Amino acid sequence: MTVTIIGSPKCNLHNMGNDHPEQSARLHQINDQLIASGLEYVVHFANSHKIDIATLKLAHDNDFVDRVISSAPTQEGERVFIDDDTSLMSKSLDAVLHSAGAVKDAVDLILAGKTRSAFCSVRPPGHHAGYSNSSGFCIFNNVSVGAKYALDVMGLKRVAIIDFDVHHGDGTQNIVESDERIMFCSSFQHPFYPFSGDGPTRDTILNVPIAAGTGGEDYRLLVAHWFEALDKFKPELIFISAGFDGHAEDEMGYLRLVEGDYVWLTEQIKMVADKHCNGHIVSVLEGGYALSALGRSVVAHLKVLAK
Repeated sequence: MTVTIIGSPKCNLHNMGNDHPEQSARLHQINDQLIASGLEYVVHFANSHKIDIATLKLAHDNDFVDRVISSAPTQEGERVFIDDDTSLMSKSLDAVLHSAGAVKDAVDLILAGKTRSAFCSVRPPGHHAGYSNSSGFCIFNNVSVGAKYALDVMGLKRVAIIDFDVHHGDGTQNIVESDERIMFCSSFQHPFYPFSGDGPTRDTILNVPIAAGTGGEDYRLLVAHWFEALDKFKPELIFISAGFDGHAEDEMGYLRLVEGDYVWLTEQIKMVADKHCNGHIVSVLEGGYALSALGRSVVAHLKVLAK
């Protein structure tokens, strides 16, 4: 058993325009780097299923889910704007449902003993989508759907979500902050979009605002307390919102992380997972828009998961 990469060709059909940073080239670059690294011979691959609507509603308001689905365009060339940066095209809904479905599939495969960990190579991302809103390139909150499914359907008692995207996972916090079964750890550039995450929270919401220009050595010191807290929490499954836009080459943000920092992060998470939940990790792609840096960082992340 090793790491399984879960995705779908449907995820490439979501198109918010050739100049939009959240584009299908992101997944193509990850695939190219996997081939170049030789990692494709080590990992397993699985095609995701479309998420069922009842599972989406574990994390989202019923009316919100119905509204998004009913408003999705069906005609080629149509576009529905959700906010200034986020829109749905005629084939977007398929991508959205397969993206969330990959996370549910990952939970199923892990809990059935068919893989130790999984990486959901999907788009659109999800961590800015809240309980009743879509935002910031995100339609539904993939990682929160998976976490709620693991708890409410599969019967786990405690799960953790670690979000190291350059942007605060505001949608994820909105969904999980009242659920004491979930520990949420988020590091993010601040002040920066979405201009949240620096206020008071409960004990199991561990936000780490980080100044622009921060490099890997200082970053590691700032988030080190996560792992002691996670050790005490004893999660039965760990989810990662794996955003790689904190990379020094990524112009979407202004942190100075490199591949080695993502290796370190993944190693720390994996040590907690190995101790408390048989190494069970579901990692879900979020941001990362400098294509070469994204591909290299994902490969570095996967090499640790595959050990």
